[in-house]
Amino acid sequence: MALPTLPVNSLNKNLGKDKFHKSQHFDYSNGVRMMVGSGKPGIGGELLLGQKSQPNYSVFPNGEGSDTPSWVAFDKQVLSFNAFFQEAVPQKREEKYRVRKCKIYFYLEDDTIQVVEPELKNSGIPQGTLIRRHRIPLPPPDDECFYTVHDFNINQQMVLYSRTFMVTDCDPFTRNFLRKMGVRLNPPTSTPLDPYSNLRQEMEKSMKPLRPYERLDTLKQFLDHDRNVLRFYCHWDDSENMFGDPRELTLHYFLADDTIEIREVIYPNSGRDATPKFLHRSKLPKHAPNPKRQPGDITDRTVLNVFGPMGQGGRYILDSLKTGAVHEQFYKDSDLTLGGIVNVWGRRVVICDCDNFTKEFYRSKYGIEDFSPVQYKAPLAPKPPRPVPPYNGFGSEEDSLCSCQGLLPKPPQKDFRKLMEKDRQGLESNVLRFMGKMVTENPIDRDRLFIISFYLSDDTICVFEPPQRNTGVLAGKFLERGRVKKPGQELFKSEMSQYFSAQDLYVGARINLNNQGFQLIDADEYAFNYMEQHAEEFPRANMGSIISKIRSIPEDKQNEIKQFLTLSDPGNTGLIPYEPFRGLLVGLECGLSEHEVMMLGRCFCERQQPEAEVGLMLAVAQDHLRKKHFESFSDMTRAFTHEDRHRTGHLSTKEARTICKAFQLPLAEDLLRALLKKFDAGSEEMDYHAFLAGINWRENPAPPVLPDDALKFNVDWSREARGPEVKSINYSVLLEDVFGSVNTNPTL
Repeated sequence: MALPTLPVNSLNKNLGKDKFHKSQHFDYSNGVRMMVGSGKPGIGGELLLGQKSQPNYSVFPNGEGSDTPSWVAFDKQVLSFNAFFQEAVPQKREEKYRVRKCKIYFYLEDDTIQVVEPELKNSGIPQGTLIRRHRIPLPPPDDECFYTVHDFNINQQMVLYSRTFMVTDCDPFTRNFLRKMGVRLNPPTSTPLDPYSNLRQEMEKSMKPLRPYERLDTLKQFLDHDRNVLRFYCHWDDSENMFGDPRELTLHYFLADDTIEIREVIYPNSGRDATPKFLHRSKLPKHAPNPKRQPGDITDRTVLNVFGPMGQGGRYILDSLKTGAVHEQFYKDSDLTLGGIVNVWGRRVVICDCDNFTKEFYRSKYGIEDFSPVQYKAPLAPKPPRPVPPYNGFGSEEDSLCSCQGLLPKPPQKDFRKLMEKDRQGLESNVLRFMGKMVTENPIDRDRLFIISFYLSDDTICVFEPPQRNTGVLAGKFLERGRVKKPGQELFKSEMSQYFSAQDLYVGARINLNNQGFQLIDADEYAFNYMEQHAEEFPRANMGSIISKIRSIPEDKQNEIKQFLTLSDPGNTGLIPYEPFRGLLVGLECGLSEHEVMMLGRCFCERQQPEAEVGLMLAVAQDHLRKKHFESFSDMTRAFTHEDRHRTGHLSTKEARTICKAFQLPLAEDLLRALLKKFDAGSEEMDYHAFLAGINWRENPAPPVLPDDALKFNVDWSREARGPEVKSINYSVLLEDVFGSVNTNPTL
């Protein structure tokens, strides 16, 4: 029976190997055969005679435990060692050698080493990073290998690039890490003293004063008040001197170091040179000008006695009583008050006012509440009016006015903010459309209908005449879009003309557009809704003002209204038709316009939405598609199927409308919206197979439709979906809201 093929029982050396390539050691160089790959291993990755393995990565992790790579397991983990090295100093009498302390950092993630020497004050030696971070080889003859964590211990010597470092100690993290690895740490050792450094320290100590010692600490004031500046507006009257005049100054007080800077306010065309500063930033003495002092008279510390020569064992102590010290007073923040006088090197500067930050500072620190400014100059005379020449008729009035405001004419500025807010945004058109008729005696023009559109983005008006059958009038654009002036204004005048605004257009209004009168008889649903939503801008749509007008009528007319409403409803249903209600309000002459009456009807109405037959709507849609020669039904089916990810046969109404718009389905917006609503069955999902089969006039032709039926679904003059019409008025709610009474007794 054969033995199992295990490495111990088998003589096959290739068992367990995964590398069988043969390394190329020889090549041609300049036509000469030579060995170029002496560091490559042999066949199967085996080392040749005399070769040593050189690890390319860190020895961590060693395969035990987690398989996390070293650059993740040991990220931001560094071993820190304290070390020193001794450096010889030739050709110097004061020192023969020096001891330099340093830090050795070993990065566990990639076995790199960095040596850093802390910087010492006035050392005169380039310090900092001595050895940059990289892998350092071992000293010869093992220079083919690199330092690893196993080569580190304290109280031992390490040779890094022929320089011997003595490792003295390590930090707690390094000590704990090495102990967990099983490294027996040596006891720490101390760093020898540097003779020359000790000599310098003794000299510095001998130069420092003995107690009593004064400490001048200005760091706290700097940190608390850095970049905090008090600003005062000052006045200096220099009119007593020859060619002098009053000056306006700005005083800056820096709280960080109690210094003062003064700048002069120089107005344009004042005839003065713009000097950078009136007073450079410095501490301002109170009693100036004062006699000049010799150097050393004014010092921070006062020396009492000196014993022995300086630098050779001598010493001195400070005078805590400051005997003979020269004191000089400087301006502080407590000395600067409104109305006070500051002596700026012999110049009397009056503080007149300050900014808001300065007021808040004095209010919180000193509790001052009175900051009345000091008037130091007469108020400026009002500017003389600049008459504007009248309009000359060339260009627009705004353009002509801009040519009078400067030597270089600029185009008139438009209200860009209003344009961005009131411009079309998706389905929000911001266009108010009204139906109007001509105010004329001509019987032909009296029946013509016009669509008057007002654009809220730039207050422009456009008039369009829709086609009407058998009128003999060509339809189309009647008035180009633009701003229209109100009638009755002088043409050539200096003042700007008044233009029609959105508040001037309402149902029942008469407007004169370029000497042509129009009466507005209706508006689309969007215009009514917009006016209701912005009732504060449109007083004709403000229900509060409308109800106030009705409440202000005499009491006898109020009783007349109640009697008419109750008599018009013999069945006591609480509802009356709209036309009698409108005739009642118009006949009372209570100051209500047609638009306000319609707003009352919309507010207290019972709306009914007419229902249309699906078959008739599909017949009208097929008639439109047949006339437009639309036959892309197969492509639409593929598009709907592609969007139906779950193959349910249903899509949302929004997605279906997007696909129809992408194929440019030639149907009116109202008709398409109504069809999609019919096929969604009251939910957000619609059956697109039934919808496509219904409009496919090739495969499922519908019976022909009459012209009157087709006209019902033509695009409306307002180009928007018509809202429900007002049929009945709930007068009981009206009486409750207006008169506060719901009594419907006919005897009232």
